[in-house]
Amino acid sequence: MEGNNTETLPQHVAIIMDGNNRWATERNLPGVAGHKEGVKRAREAVEYAVQKGLSTLTLFAFSSENWGRSSEEVNLLMRLLNTALREEVPNLVKNSVQLSFIGDLTQFDKDLIDQMKRSEELTSCDPKVKKLDLVVAASYGGRWDIVNAIQKLQESSPNETITEDIFSSYLSTSAFEDPDLCIRTGNELRVSNFLLWQLAYSELYFPNILWPDFDDNQFEYALKEYSKRTRRFGDKSNFKQ
Repeated sequence: MEGNNTETLPQHVAIIMDGNNRWATERNLPGVAGHKEGVKRAREAVEYAVQKGLSTLTLFAFSSENWGRSSEEVNLLMRLLNTALREEVPNLVKNSVQLSFIGDLTQFDKDLIDQMKRSEELTSCDPKVKKLDLVVAASYGGRWDIVNAIQKLQESSPNETITEDIFSSYLSTSAFEDPDLCIRTGNELRVSNFLLWQLAYSELYFPNILWPDFDDNQFEYALKEYSKRTRRFGDKSNFKQ
């Protein structure tokens, strides 16, 4: 399958990976089957992002609201995350993919926090050879991110005149450009408290599909859809008749 012209590719793609439980329910499978299949799709998405030459891929793995799910499901998700880190880090290192976590990581237990930190350290690589920044949003919420940035601003620079650029520098994503494209699976048409500040001018794409069915072909469709759009950032002079 032909790829997009590199000039029309987004550099930063963010994905809200939704629909694992419904995928399992439709197949009369336990919820864990959907989450495990979702992990496989996440791996494939990372590999495809590297193949296409994207700069950053952000995956919404666990929201701040997900803590409200049953303790059984939360514990399952934590085990899956821990296992995925142990299994995937060698591949990330091999493919020069640098892993970063964003979110209120203090909510996780110490073992998982340590595993996250080790994973970030092990995948750290020279910018000259790095092929992809993989950002995993865990225990993350857009409102939390904004409030957290305000708190840090007040503590470090209480008298500073706040501009958009200064405020952005205090967000958890300050090391990365804002997403060009946000994909949300799961047949829902909302961003669900994800990167609220950062998605201000991102293109949004809502495929009619559940996350475990989002394969390379679906990713390619999303990139093709992006290539058809004109990003104006509020500038009428860029409007196409």
